[in-house]
Amino acid sequence: MNERLLPSDDPVAEQVLEWTIDRDSKDIRQLMRWLEKTEGRKDRMTLLARATDLIEEIRYAMQRLDELR
Repeated sequence: MNERLLPSDDPVAEQVLEWTIDRDSKDIRQLMRWLEKTEGRKDRMTLLARATDLIEEIRYAMQRLDELR
């Protein structure tokens, strides 16, 4: 992480958002591993939908981080 001259407007929220991005990216990786091994169409669609939701959550967290910084 880069050092900043001014502190974040909300350091606790910033830590939570960073944790969310890290956790969601790990979850997406796991979902993609399961997707490779799953053969059922319905199961694949469920895994893909969950991964898409997590990607949207990461986008939101990144936007909030930009606002805080």
